[in-house]
Amino acid sequence: MSVFLYEAQQEYFAQVAGGLEDLAAAEVEALGATEVRAFPRGLEFRAGREVLYRIVYCTRLLSRVLAPLTRFDITSAEDLYLKTKKIDWTHLLDLEESFAVHANVSRSVVDNSHFAALKVKDVVVDMFRKRYKGKRPRVETREPDLQINLHIRENVATVSIDCAGGALHRRGYRLDAVEAPMQETLAAAILDLAGWDGKTPLYDPMCGSGTLLSEAWLKAGRLPAGCLRKKFGFQKLPDHDKLVWFKTKLEVDNGVRSVRGGLIRGSDIDGDAVRRTRANNARLPGGDELRVRTSDFRDLGELKPGLVVCNPPYGVRLQAGEDLAPLMKDFGDFLKQKCQGSEAWVYFGDPELIKKVGLKAERRIPLRNGGLDGRLVHYELYW
Repeated sequence: MSVFLYEAQQEYFAQVAGGLEDLAAAEVEALGATEVRAFPRGLEFRAGREVLYRIVYCTRLLSRVLAPLTRFDITSAEDLYLKTKKIDWTHLLDLEESFAVHANVSRSVVDNSHFAALKVKDVVVDMFRKRYKGKRPRVETREPDLQINLHIRENVATVSIDCAGGALHRRGYRLDAVEAPMQETLAAAILDLAGWDGKTPLYDPMCGSGTLLSEAWLKAGRLPAGCLRKKFGFQKLPDHDKLVWFKTKLEVDNGVRSVRGGLIRGSDIDGDAVRRTRANNARLPGGDELRVRTSDFRDLGELKPGLVVCNPPYGVRLQAGEDLAPLMKDFGDFLKQKCQGSEAWVYFGDPELIKKVGLKAERRIPLRNGGLDGRLVHYELYW
């Protein structure tokens, strides 16, 4: 069997949300990667098996990690089919297992991502049917055993295996969420940008379904972001080493620590959102001890000096007829009067809300949350 690209070069590609490239590069370097190169919405890096396993298991910022199998030029859809067919997919996938294909194309003769994905899917299915008398593995888009990634740019196609087996922001703790929830990788980035060390008290006064609180729990407890994943895509790679994975996982898991009671707290005016936060965080080790309650932030007492983080409601998260100006003014008063001695890092999905708070911002950092072009704003709350 021929050697795949990632085996020959020990080089991998990571997808990352726009604006998080530098943070993500620093993260993978800290996890052991070398020759890290950042570019818009992505990273390239080199890693041996142990480092690759550690990155996929621990990363809080990357969206996907891909192991390239092959790269080739294409002149047509049929050319894509024939060259993808050179991979023996029966060595990567069992007949009883499932697979999915995720494709992204730009400026190429094959200009439709869905069509490109179908072509690769047909290659896999046809190969199995020919070899196993009409039998084939099933397609499963949610949690496939093998996640194939196809990227075509300017008629150069790269076929890869997703090393996590799916999007890394799906941690597994968020089973229930409010509308328009914050993506987990963005919440993790906010904590890193705030410089939170996992030791200073943290409070979220508008916690929604608790993504910021759960990401804080992961960071404070040194919990690997993949701790709830039952399987990983790298386990399907032909050179997967079970012993190295076992040792790497054990080493990471031995670094987990208990989260001090009361370190991470939150509240929300919506009792249903608080219930969701408790249920979601309880899925994390020790997470049932999270302190969160139902309360309007205007009814809270003074907070201990520490870090205040939140994502104020906007758009679909607003209650019908709710007037933003008074809400944001009251929020600014809350920060000024009840959070003295703290720092606040607030993510505004609608940047127009910032001027309604009435406080001087130290920094404004553009960060996207899905399709929203939001801003992360830093306030120093002096005594």
